[in-house]
Amino acid sequence: MAAGRLTVLAGPTAVGKGSVSAYVREHFPKVWLSVSVTTRPPRPTEVDGIHYRFIDDATFERMRADGDLLEWAVVHGRAKYGTPRGPVIEAIAAGLSPLLEIDLQGARQVRESMPEALFVFLDPPSWDELVRRLIGRGTESRDEREARLATARVELAAADEFDVRIVNDDVQRAAEELVSLMG
Repeated sequence: MAAGRLTVLAGPTAVGKGSVSAYVREHFPKVWLSVSVTTRPPRPTEVDGIHYRFIDDATFERMRADGDLLEWAVVHGRAKYGTPRGPVIEAIAAGLSPLLEIDLQGARQVRESMPEALFVFLDPPSWDELVRRLIGRGTESRDEREARLATARVELAAADEFDVRIVNDDVQRAAEELVSLMG
């Protein structure tokens, strides 16, 4: 592990960022995973403090206004997401290898403030597979799925902004490739 170097993992909705991060969390304890905050409600399998910190809009806005977020975005025109700055800075200072799992907007903000980070884009094997995964998880309404797919097209078009691209055709393989890139 390249101690003290931040790695940013981004990609479109339903590409499997959460699955890859969960695999890394379980199998690579030396990787420090940042826990984002969000104003959206938890999905049935998500645990507060593990997958996200679920907060209300007022708390999010207070964190944003106070500069407590390394990056933040309104995603799919609906919920707000952000990365608390303090824990990431502390992890880097402690020589850990932090991993952020964020969206394109957030990755762009992190690149502005921490250009030395490694930026990794997680690609789907195909567009059809991305659509299948989104529909298959069954957690979004039809309107929400359409908004997420529109955002996914924009995100896929920006993949060349990243240092490295990994195709998520197998979660274990993609996670192991990600960790190997971290050092």
